[in-house]
Amino acid sequence: MRIATWNVNSITARLPRLLAWLEATGTDVLCIQETKTTAEQFPADALRELGYESAVNATGRWNGVALVSKVGLDDVVKGLPGGPGYDGAEEPRAISATCGPVRLWSVYVPNGREVDHAHYAYKLQWFEALKAAVAADAAGPRPFAVLGDFNVAPTDDDVWDPALFVGATHVSEPERAALAALRETGLTDVVPRPLKYAHPFTYWDYRQLGFPKNRGMRIDLVYGNEPFAKAVSDSYVDREERKGKGASDHAPVVVDLDV
Repeated sequence: MRIATWNVNSITARLPRLLAWLEATGTDVLCIQETKTTAEQFPADALRELGYESAVNATGRWNGVALVSKVGLDDVVKGLPGGPGYDGAEEPRAISATCGPVRLWSVYVPNGREVDHAHYAYKLQWFEALKAAVAADAAGPRPFAVLGDFNVAPTDDDVWDPALFVGATHVSEPERAALAALRETGLTDVVPRPLKYAHPFTYWDYRQLGFPKNRGMRIDLVYGNEPFAKAVSDSYVDREERKGKGASDHAPVVVDLDV
């Protein structure tokens, strides 16, 4: 079973590449972030032609998450139970479903903007709610994983130049502590370093030749419980999909399971 996560940075802009990638890789389940569309405008028909069902939590121009699956979508939960709102609204940043033998969450953690910004406090609150929401599934006997854009680099090795990030979001101690607390529910990082190269970054800024110079960050993660982690047979970051015209600024992260 092949499971992947990908921040597509607008599913409308990325649709031809997305469909071609799904067909070429034989992915069974894809967790999508930053759809930047409404649920009504989500390209469910195009995905259905490839054999995928879709579950979508999206309300408009910003944010938005989805799960698309060839192996079923049951017990769908849209949103983060007990999650905080921001600026008076609940943002579409989480969706979960049972896909065949596994339970999966697709999450798009708030960016945080700056460490003294209200969005940063919201980010930490969101992490707390996520930890509470997944604890039961993480401790259970069924393979379970939380996948997505966590907007946190777990260690200094996960950013291209730690000195440039001092005092910034994505690397601050409270954010990393929140990520560690999530793992303490019984989850582990199932895409370990190193892979086939020293720094398996997943995000590169469009500006200043970020990708050609490999000035990236590893912020797209797959955290699985013990039954999920034991079933992992391979994992990789698909850097090729970050290349060329019309690419997202994130690369897909792929995990193969023997289940």
